[in-house]
Amino acid sequence: MDIRLMDLDSPLFNTLHRIMDLTEDAEKNLNAPTRTYVRDAKAMAATPADVKEYPNYYVFVIDMPGLKSGDIKVQVEDDNVLLISGERKREEDKEKEGAKYLRMERRVGKFMRKFTLPENANTDAISAVCQDGVLTVTVNKLPPPQPKKPKTIEVKIA
Repeated sequence: MDIRLMDLDSPLFNTLHRIMDLTEDAEKNLNAPTRTYVRDAKAMAATPADVKEYPNYYVFVIDMPGLKSGDIKVQVEDDNVLLISGERKREEDKEKEGAKYLRMERRVGKFMRKFTLPENANTDAISAVCQDGVLTVTVNKLPPPQPKKPKTIEVKIA
């Protein structure tokens, strides 16, 4: 019986090699984060916020220089997640007049922050105000639950 090594340039060997490469690429892609996840992670990392707690409410403060109220969205999702998002767009009207950027350092693009609200957050009492480029979102607290009063049970004589 004559056993020869397979020629490395044979079509069969090339096909097997391509199939193995495709399988490896597919496995890598299954473990890779989705584009949406990467975009959201970048947007969240680029949106710093201050969170303060007061006796009756929580305050979320985020710098939003140059944005109009229509560019900012404040939502509550899943009953306890505060979502602040929007998009900062580049001024294009100046470029049309013949101006060109020599340096571009101000951030443009989407921004987003998500905060899981505590159980005592009143999601029906949320206000948002943007003044002088600073967004302030106030979330009122629910009143503390009333302690249950002891219940007296009448004892009957049998």
